[in-house]
Amino acid sequence: MIEKNFDIPFIADLALHEKQIQQNYRPIIAVHKWFARRPGTLFRGLLLSEFVGGSLRDNFYKAHNLKEIKVADPFMGGGTPLIEANRLGCDIIGYDINPMAYWIVRQEIENIDLEAYREAAAALQSWLKKKVGSFYRTLCMKCGSPDAHVKYFIWVKTLRCGDCGETFDLFPGYLLAANRRHPKNVVICSACGQLNEVEDRKNPGICYDCGEELKINGPANRNRCQCPYCGKINIYPDASNGVPRHRMVAIEYYCSACKPNHQGRFFKKPDAGDIAKYEEASGALAQLTPSYIPDDEIPPGDETARLHRWGYRRYREMFNDRQLLGLELSCRAIAGHPDDKIRNALATNLSDLLRYQNMLCRYDTMALKSLDIFSVHGFPVGLFQCESNLLGIPNGSKGSNVGSGGWLNIISKYERAKAYCVSPFEIRHLGGRKVQVPIKGEWIGEKRYISGMPGKRNIELHCCSSTFSDLPSGSLDAVLTDPPYYANVQYAELMDFCYVWLRRLVKDDSGVFNKSSTRDENELTGNITMERGLSRFTEGLATVFIKMAAALKRGAPLVFTYHHNTIEAYLPVAVAVLDAGLTCSASIPCPAEMGASIHINGTGSSVIDTVFVCRSTGSVPRRTIVFTPEEIAGLVHEDLKLLQAGNIKLTRGDIRCVAYGHLVRLAIWNLRKNWSVKMSVTEKMKTVALAIEQLGGWAGVERHLPGDMTDIPFRRTSLAREEQEYYGGKEDEISF
Repeated sequence: MIEKNFDIPFIADLALHEKQIQQNYRPIIAVHKWFARRPGTLFRGLLLSEFVGGSLRDNFYKAHNLKEIKVADPFMGGGTPLIEANRLGCDIIGYDINPMAYWIVRQEIENIDLEAYREAAAALQSWLKKKVGSFYRTLCMKCGSPDAHVKYFIWVKTLRCGDCGETFDLFPGYLLAANRRHPKNVVICSACGQLNEVEDRKNPGICYDCGEELKINGPANRNRCQCPYCGKINIYPDASNGVPRHRMVAIEYYCSACKPNHQGRFFKKPDAGDIAKYEEASGALAQLTPSYIPDDEIPPGDETARLHRWGYRRYREMFNDRQLLGLELSCRAIAGHPDDKIRNALATNLSDLLRYQNMLCRYDTMALKSLDIFSVHGFPVGLFQCESNLLGIPNGSKGSNVGSGGWLNIISKYERAKAYCVSPFEIRHLGGRKVQVPIKGEWIGEKRYISGMPGKRNIELHCCSSTFSDLPSGSLDAVLTDPPYYANVQYAELMDFCYVWLRRLVKDDSGVFNKSSTRDENELTGNITMERGLSRFTEGLATVFIKMAAALKRGAPLVFTYHHNTIEAYLPVAVAVLDAGLTCSASIPCPAEMGASIHINGTGSSVIDTVFVCRSTGSVPRRTIVFTPEEIAGLVHEDLKLLQAGNIKLTRGDIRCVAYGHLVRLAIWNLRKNWSVKMSVTEKMKTVALAIEQLGGWAGVERHLPGDMTDIPFRRTSLAREEQEYYGGKEDEISF
């Protein structure tokens, strides 16, 4: 059972490493972008702890076949729990209301002729190279070759002055590249636009071309910019100005001939030839009658409101002409492929490519790379935009790619993802070395053939809300899921950006692409625009948990991951567990996010999930059922030490979330016997909140945590507290 066999330090260490470079540990996630994917190592550990006896550390690197075990996920998202269960031989059932989630999981598990895919992908790249390859070449400033590959075109937004009518640049700053991955700082001259390499950003000196003083800070700040022609202060964004316009201001390129004798990157100011090539691409687009470029309007929403403020009204307006030309031609080539599986695979590739081929991508001045549109889980409209090479740049005989965001990158990742399905592996850390361990005998998919012997697994994927599920009673061995968080990312609003393209291109008879949008009134997220509040979210979550609990075998686990910065966000999940007639038998901490993620780095957010294990019947160690803040602090302290044993560097936010897990678990325990499902949702949440308050809440627990746990100072308590220790043997347990 999970409660007894799960190894927190072991899985925490693996999960932490996985989340740093998740595609190295679980290449399958590269089939298509999805948000906030939890570590595959975590769910593998949970499944093995529940269904395989013995040491988890020993079992983890062995092949297993858990046939006849049936696992469901009512919120499958990117599919991590289902993929891990499928790999272990389980039958799986998945639900998601979002067509993109359904499609992504289906494509992840879809068996495909990898060699046929490679041939089709190579043919696509070769054809595109002939059609648009010249638009991604530039003159090398070192050797004069006209065939240097453009990695990135850098654009700045422009604005038309409300008084004098002149157009000017909205530069937030003039630093193009910092001296971290390039020998010097690269600064754009505010007067002539020339690129200057300087040693000191604080004293950049003068432009070598025009002699003007170089600046680091730009005039565009806090949505205001002074017109350099008449002095008027203009406010941006202004939707009445229409779609934002851009001017090309810099190019990062790659010259294979010069690279062996060149330090750092290659940068240049766009020349007349570069401008002419863009105009030529724009003219070529004008000659086409688009068949696949979407003309859909961007509907109102919590996230899309930002696009509307900037004047974007249609999805096609988020791309420049060169990008639209390349994408339209890509779609035409893909649509002509005779094999539906290959066509759908390439269509999925194009959908994933879109996040790099648009004019909302930004250029990272430190990492010197493109940041895709979803890097902050929203629609970030910046003033500096980055256009990536559509084709991608091969790195000679090394088999790797130069830069990111092109077809070559997407295809390479997809190939690796599908090869992983055939031959999955784990990573073992030995003395600072990473060793890839093949897990021979495991595989991912619906069927495979080995030596003429077919292997088949049952897979059910449903594109609908799991509130409408109708599973037989006692048919499930486990439910594993990562449920939506009330105030989470608006996945549907973001995924529409890909969906409006993909639905025109795939061949699918399931009907999931019949809708014009992935948005749905039954989606379980908080959304101001769609007037979905906390009560509705709680009711929907409870409905799902009730249905899943009814389908579980007696005592089988419903396991879900959760974390949030505020305890109030935990009230719906506690209500859902209690309404489902379940008891929370364990709350287990595990890393879930990458601390360096752009949307987390520098914030107080936690990277630690609580894994809630819930059952209809079972037993719990008596020592985990406590009633005072001091005792809860003791349990939190134990968990923190286990996480630190797994090499986790804790923050205050992490510690708080671990405490929340125990508070919610104990509140459920205390309320379970007298819980009334007939109460209103508001009454239920108030009841849970009061139970948490009676346990002391976070403030009460925090007062009793020792100050030596982390570098973050905690108030020491003057009360003596004896550590709760486990001395071996059979633990005293409480049945439920």
